[in-house]
Amino acid sequence: MAKIADMLMSMTGFGRASGTFESKKISVEVRSLNSKGLDLNARIHNYYKELEPLARKQVTEQLERGKIDLTINLDSTGDSKTYSINTDLAKAYFKDLKSINDEIGNTTEDYLSVLLRMPEIFVNEREELSEGEKETVLKLVGESCGKLNEFRRQEGIALEKEFTERIEGIRTLLTEVPKYEQERIETVRERIRKGLEEIAASGYDENRLEQELVYYIEKLDVSEEKMRLANHLDYFLETMKTPGAGKKLGFISQEIGREINTLGSKSNHAEMQKLVVDMKDNLEKIKEQVLNTL
Repeated sequence: MAKIADMLMSMTGFGRASGTFESKKISVEVRSLNSKGLDLNARIHNYYKELEPLARKQVTEQLERGKIDLTINLDSTGDSKTYSINTDLAKAYFKDLKSINDEIGNTTEDYLSVLLRMPEIFVNEREELSEGEKETVLKLVGESCGKLNEFRRQEGIALEKEFTERIEGIRTLLTEVPKYEQERIETVRERIRKGLEEIAASGYDENRLEQELVYYIEKLDVSEEKMRLANHLDYFLETMKTPGAGKKLGFISQEIGREINTLGSKSNHAEMQKLVVDMKDNLEKIKEQVLNTL
């Protein structure tokens, strides 16, 4: 069985295939929605119930993940029948009914309508599935899964486009951060200078001052956050090119979020805060779509 192509794919999709075997018309439908794992619900015509384990195995191999509904329907073309009348039992019923009718003196002779309602008068003639019929049904299951995967691929193209735009949007915002960094440092420096002037008359503890300066420098420095965030953005785009990337993209988006949040807590500047808010908006859109990525 062919595996899923090495490209980004959506988890949602639909596939349908139909065909005939002798006098039977068979149709198979597969639908998929997003899910953390594989959640397969099968609705299979009783005639093909014995094929459920094989059909489930085939769907699992081809679709891998998602909330999946598999439906196998059967319609007869009318050239065959699935039952016959148990004639020996019908004759016995008729004999007993006629005898009782004669004894009670009833004048009715409409035994047929009564006979057709008697227990076990019809015999199910369900025949064993031939290998050819089994192959036909499973082939249709495979075709429907293939069509669903093609649907997923087309959706994946749109996902990849949106992810790229959102990631590059965050990157563009990140490049705006340095223009406010010096202004932010100057603001803090001026605040410390004014504080020193206020306490200059009474003197101050130089060791304490040094500790405060170190604290503010560490609090203001966002160079590591910027570097890690840029690396996470690159890693996200690289991971999109690998098969079954959905879960991994979810983990990477969490790391991106951590760096953005830290950047926001350290910004201490109105314009930088606006950049962080816009980054978070892009990231939320990414997280929404990652949930639908295989």
